Amino acid sequence: MNPDPPSATAASPAIELRAWRQFVAVAEELHFGRAAQRLHMTQPPVTQAIAQMERSLGVRLFDRTRRRVALTPAGEALLPEVRELLAHAQALPARARAAAAGEVGRVRLAFVSTVGFERLPTWVREFHAQQPGVALELVEATGDVQMEAFARGEIDAGLMLHSPGQAPASLASLAVGVEPLVLAVPTQHPLARAHAPELAQLLEQPVVMFPRRILPSLHDAVFALYQRHGRVPQVAQEAIQMQTIVNLVWGGLGIAWVPESVTSFRRAGVVYRPVADFAAGTAGAGRRRVSAGARFPACETSLVWPAGDVAPGLARFVEFVRGRRR
Repeated sequence: MNPDPPSATAASPAIELRAWRQFVAVAEELHFGRAAQRLHMTQPPVTQAIAQMERSLGVRLFDRTRRRVALTPAGEALLPEVRELLAHAQALPARARAAAAGEVGRVRLAFVSTVGFERLPTWVREFHAQQPGVALELVEATGDVQMEAFARGEIDAGLMLHSPGQAPASLASLAVGVEPLVLAVPTQHPLARAHAPELAQLLEQPVVMFPRRILPSLHDAVFALYQRHGRVPQVAQEAIQMQTIVNLVWGGLGIAWVPESVTSFRRAGVVYRPVADFAAGTAGAGRRRVSAGARFPACETSLVWPAGDVAPGLARFVEFVRGRRR
């Protein structure tokens, strides 16, 4: 026979996992005695636990008669969710150990557009294959935006562009590659006819350039190159994204200095040219190397993250990148 309908109190206590296990046992056995045997208990504590649960919830979970026990609609609706709850609870210790070992988690990674042409897609694929439990959450952002995001705690790491050795001093960093600057030139421009134009040929040309705020060290290095030759760049237009800079070159606004990795971005009407004065070097790796004595602007890409202790997932990503840097 059913007891009176239960009523919830304003401050119902939380229901422990043990009580939910008892609910599942009774729901699956539909017999309090067999459920108690399955749980290695006597029947009265199980009966009392279910009654207490019903009072706490304010709903009846079982219809009881002298001959049968059956789930109410509320009990039927609750059963699959309780099973899922218990499965999650059972998995928590293993998940905690995996998180402590860096095998699960997430890394919020910001990146500049230059690594998105070739390097980053490969890294994302390979890292996911090695660490399927660690999610990389990607956001494209220039260096200045990344610094603001670090200050707000919105990202865990960033791939940032700067002059060699000029990674932000406030962050831990790992250099992952150095590349020269090359010229982006409209195909109809006279400079496009030369395989490697002379520096003197381009110092008077209007330039499409990135603002200083997003790449201060590289911006200053380009200006210093011109100043060493008694010139100041004629900046015709500023743009933030490298793809936009190349598109503006196509539009005839000027030539542009871009990292060599940008040559992966093919734009009809634009060609890329090295500068003859600084094109010497080795070609075995498919990328030219800038001579240390050339005083020619070069770009370095670094992985950066807050100094100090890092989450295990981030530590695994740092080690992954360390093994793939150029």
